[in-house]
Amino acid sequence: MERENLVILEHLLIALAAGGLIGFERSYHGRPAGFRTHTLVCVASSALMLVTVYQSHWFPDSVAGRVVLDPTRMAQGIMTGIGFLGAGVIFKEGLTVRGLTTAASIWITAAIGILAGIGFYFPLVVTTLLALGTLSVFRWIEVKVPGEFYAQLDVKFARDAAMPEDEFRRFIAGQGFSIANLSYRYNAGASYLEYRMVIRTSRAENIKRLAESLCNTKSVAEFRMFPTGD
Repeated sequence: MERENLVILEHLLIALAAGGLIGFERSYHGRPAGFRTHTLVCVASSALMLVTVYQSHWFPDSVAGRVVLDPTRMAQGIMTGIGFLGAGVIFKEGLTVRGLTTAASIWITAAIGILAGIGFYFPLVVTTLLALGTLSVFRWIEVKVPGEFYAQLDVKFARDAAMPEDEFRRFIAGQGFSIANLSYRYNAGASYLEYRMVIRTSRAENIKRLAESLCNTKSVAEFRMFPTGD
């Protein structure tokens, strides 16, 4: 019995370490579900799988062969339940959907906890290293790989100083952007005209350049810009 208790402790401590490593990476990058969340998910998954691995301790009939239990059902239940926790860190702001990577990291942390619970250590170590590599190294690759950057832009002009659409399109193009679509909003009571659009560029630094140009344009009464990304 003492030997089994040590093995159980070993499983839980390894889950604690693996979940903590992934959670630390998330906390370092300022994600709301970070160090403690990932650690708790991993340890909880490991503890629940220990229930099935050591079912003879709490369900003697399984040893006698009178009842057959399926340990994989516990794993299925864990992964289904983790979906609700992952959904809690995903939120949408304009065209921007954030938290997808953190939700995925919580999901894989639960899987690592399951591996720790059943004592399957080699795939646990490999999965942990691959997860950390994806979250850190792939971030660097993602920055280096060229791609298009999208943002939602809302620009408000006073009615008597509104920039004509053709002129506004030339202004946006001069900052290195193209307009994917453009809509209008007019409010007679507040006396303003608002352009709403999705813009794209091949260079992320153009976003800062556009914001500075809009700030320096006297006819712009107000603007909001929501870059997309996780």
